[in-house]
Amino acid sequence: MRKSGFAAAAGIGSLALLLAACGGSSSSSSVAGAASGQPAVSSGSAPAGTSSVSAASTSSQSPGSTATAKAKAKAKATPHKSVGPQPSGPSDERSIPPVGTTVMIVQKSAIGFVLAEANHDVVYTYAKDKKGGTPTCTGTCAKTWVPATGTPQAGPGDHFPGQFALVKNPSASGGEQITYDGMPLYTLAGAKPLLTTGNNQGGVWHVVKLSASVVG
Repeated sequence: MRKSGFAAAAGIGSLALLLAACGGSSSSSSVAGAASGQPAVSSGSAPAGTSSVSAASTSSQSPGSTATAKAKAKAKATPHKSVGPQPSGPSDERSIPPVGTTVMIVQKSAIGFVLAEANHDVVYTYAKDKKGGTPTCTGTCAKTWVPATGTPQAGPGDHFPGQFALVKNPSASGGEQITYDGMPLYTLAGAKPLLTTGNNQGGVWHVVKLSASVVG
């Protein structure tokens, strides 16, 4: 009976030691993980949060990149505004004149080559004006025969034998009127482009005839 009791006690003691040993191993692993400050992970696995950070980065960059690309494309597509109708000519000779410029060209009409503005409105001289003098068509007259205004500039490819200049005229827009070879220039109000319907009206209005040789 003593042997049986002693054996039972020994068995219980061995079991207690075995349980203590298993518990110590588990406790040691937990303590080691806590001491390192990092969660226990298996080898070969990516750190937690890596995938979400990458996705957030991609999501935040894509809209900005798209907006920047669209802004650049819009800036490039923005067309450049022109002063007005320009005469035809070789592309390497054409240029956009400053605002306020009136381009003068050689226009082919039913009565030959004549002087006109770039919008194809034919210009006229008034027989009662004197070369180098002050324009005499003012007031009511200037409502029908409108003074040509702006800063005159020869069209590309056109080489005029005379000279353009400006003269003071209170009826003109801005107070100045274009002259050619000293003669003030006018356009006929309501006249259609390309037509010379005002030529010889009243025996005092005349187109400025030019030669085809002045056309480049």
